[in-house]
Amino acid sequence: MAVTKHTKDFLDGLIDYYIAEAPSYKQIAQTYHPEVQSVSDAAFGIITGCVYSAFLRAYENENRTVELDDLQEFNKILKERAASIKSAINESPE
Repeated sequence: MAVTKHTKDFLDGLIDYYIAEAPSYKQIAQTYHPEVQSVSDAAFGIITGCVYSAFLRAYENENRTVELDDLQEFNKILKERAASIKSAINESPE
């Protein structure tokens, strides 16, 4: 089964939120420096992890099971927005 339009819209809105809040997530990632070599990559990982967690929770709330094609579509959606997420992180102040 494919990702529903409702879930896609939810993910798009969520990604927009995390793009707007990128400086906060960069600040969180900076607390792990120097253990984390790339603050930008760490912030990206935190954001994508949050989006992934929300994706799984959305399926759980709908009593649906995440199938391989759902994960592939999720990854496609996230990959299409990855450059915007990275730009927002990199443009935020140190």
